[in-house]
Amino acid sequence: MNMAPEIGKSTEEERLEYVKNRFSCIADCDACGLCSVFHGKDPEIAYADYIRGDRGFEEVSRDYK
Repeated sequence: MNMAPEIGKSTEEERLEYVKNRFSCIADCDACGLCSVFHGKDPEIAYADYIRGDRGFEEVSRDYK
């Protein structure tokens, strides 16, 4: 998987697309587990600070480890 786009070198749309591609739903909840990782939140909501450019991808990711 590619590295997350840096906030200063990407647009909000590019960061949103990255999150959507990185955490896409595979429609197999037993095999995936993303919903439990993000405490029932959609990844776009969980990573909203990153998408807006307020916090880095890794910083937001630490919230869910």
